[in-house]
Amino acid sequence: MEGKRMDGKCIILCAPSGAGKTSITKYLLQQDLDLEFSISACNREQRENETNGVDYHFLTTEDFKNSIENEEFAEWEEVYKDNYYGTLKTEINRIWNNGKTVIFDVDVEGGLSLTKHFGEKALAMFIMPPSFEALEKRLRGRGTENEEKIQKRLAKAEKELEFSKWFDHIIINDKLEDAQKEARTLVKTFLK
Repeated sequence: MEGKRMDGKCIILCAPSGAGKTSITKYLLQQDLDLEFSISACNREQRENETNGVDYHFLTTEDFKNSIENEEFAEWEEVYKDNYYGTLKTEINRIWNNGKTVIFDVDVEGGLSLTKHFGEKALAMFIMPPSFEALEKRLRGRGTENEEKIQKRLAKAEKELEFSKWFDHIIINDKLEDAQKEARTLVKTFLK
């Protein structure tokens, strides 16, 4: 069966929403590290600026639940009520079959699940905001969500910050450029 290959390495970047993991992930993908981004699956509405199969694999709730039942995910979770995100095994194998290292940009619970799933084959990095206030400022600065959503994200972030100790490395993202360089050094060392 073509989908069984599970022998590559992976890089896991986790952080509360707004801590900078996506910016760091994009930076790492531009470096000469042979990384390829693992596109997550979700059942939320596709945003105007998003492309299916590029930003996410957008599934219906029914399709997502069928994939869970068929054990097609390396990890998945219900992030908010009726709001599912996950990592399809086929996506990981596609990248490994291309001879690349998988890089994940996931929330904290997803990152912990992936860390357990991959063990020694994974480098798990937690991107820490310099302060909770800085995180709130970044979330508000995006201008993409209403107050209710921001409050939800902040409440979730408060819980997520407690899990940082379970990751291989904590990178404090005070200055993005420094955090990017630190992440690159850790990845290079891990892949040697």
